[in-house]
Amino acid sequence: MSNSDIIVSLDIGTSKVRAIIGEVTNGAINIIGVGSADSEGIRKGAIVDIDQTVRSIRSAIDHAERMVGIQISEVFVGIQGSHIALQTNHGVVAVSNEDREIGEEDIERVMQAAQVVALPPEREIIDVVPRQFLVDGLEGISDPRGMIGVRLEVEATIVTGTKTSLHNLARCVEKAELHTSGRILMSLASGSMSLTKDEKVMGTALIEIGAGSTTIAIFEGGGLVATSTLPVGGEHVTNDISYGLRTHTEQAEKIKLKFGCALVSDAAEDQKFKVMRMGSNVEKEFSQVDLANIIEPRMQEIFHLVRQEVRRLGFGDKVNGYVLTGGAVSLPGTLSLAQHELESSVRIAVPDFIGVRDPAFNSGVGMLQYVLKNTRRGSTTPVVKKTASRKAKTPAAASPKPGMFERLKNYFSEFI
Repeated sequence: MSNSDIIVSLDIGTSKVRAIIGEVTNGAINIIGVGSADSEGIRKGAIVDIDQTVRSIRSAIDHAERMVGIQISEVFVGIQGSHIALQTNHGVVAVSNEDREIGEEDIERVMQAAQVVALPPEREIIDVVPRQFLVDGLEGISDPRGMIGVRLEVEATIVTGTKTSLHNLARCVEKAELHTSGRILMSLASGSMSLTKDEKVMGTALIEIGAGSTTIAIFEGGGLVATSTLPVGGEHVTNDISYGLRTHTEQAEKIKLKFGCALVSDAAEDQKFKVMRMGSNVEKEFSQVDLANIIEPRMQEIFHLVRQEVRRLGFGDKVNGYVLTGGAVSLPGTLSLAQHELESSVRIAVPDFIGVRDPAFNSGVGMLQYVLKNTRRGSTTPVVKKTASRKAKTPAAASPKPGMFERLKNYFSEFI
């Protein structure tokens, strides 16, 4: 990757589609543009209407383009949902160089060997994430380049998804006139952004509460070991408010964002607001306490389900803490409620970049960090292919620099 490149992440969620433009300067990411649009055609993280989804994607991309003044043609697409599955596999190859020095080619071959796994016909590989490399039996190696050995092994996590979901998503991106540079599992991206090295090693559950679903990603031993998706999220809180106050969903969402509180004890009785009730032209007054009495039970349920699912996955006693992210955790009182319900140490992860200091942007920014990290390490995972192209809207700068793609080929490899 050159000193200054553009990477664009596309986070297609249930409530919002977000395009985030990052500029890589001297090995660091700077967020230079953000585009956001209401998500249509997505229900509980799954595409139910391709045309509406395409319009939402295009709207978010157009918004980001106008902010920065460039034309986006390639994006890294986030993958999430209940169809995601993980499995571990082992790859072994003999070092090919005569001097037995491990090179790029050996790492590519061992990663390809790790992908040789029996899969049902309806599933395909999204990513291959190395947990550790072994050189002649020596364990715990993160990057074996330049080491001397005869046999190179890798223990890898294979991320798979259903072809139907993946192909529908790819079709939406294609119809939005964009090229997919790579597919990134959102849990990995969010973990790259939200968790410290120690948290990944000691055992941490990353909980992303989105609009339509809640994703649980468990990290242990330095890598992702389990993931699961619950079909409940912030959208259900909005629906509860809509029913409880007998108002339209759109107004319920606005009320939640402006006056919502996840804990009744933190709500203010003197904080009043008026609501236009359904089937009436008369407004009724409610307090923040009334609203919190609707929100708290649903948020309690979400954290209760999270704790149950972590136990079901077999990590009830292995998780040493929880990290929360996603748009729904922005509600005041969420942290205190989570600490009480999960009976563990809990913190909320927020991206430390100007313009995206909101848990809702965590996955999108995490995707940029994930791409940069794997590029810098020369990763051979299939997700990293090449940077999104930067095209200025002036004719003189519209064409890429000569030899750019040749240079990029030295950094990225493709397996799928």
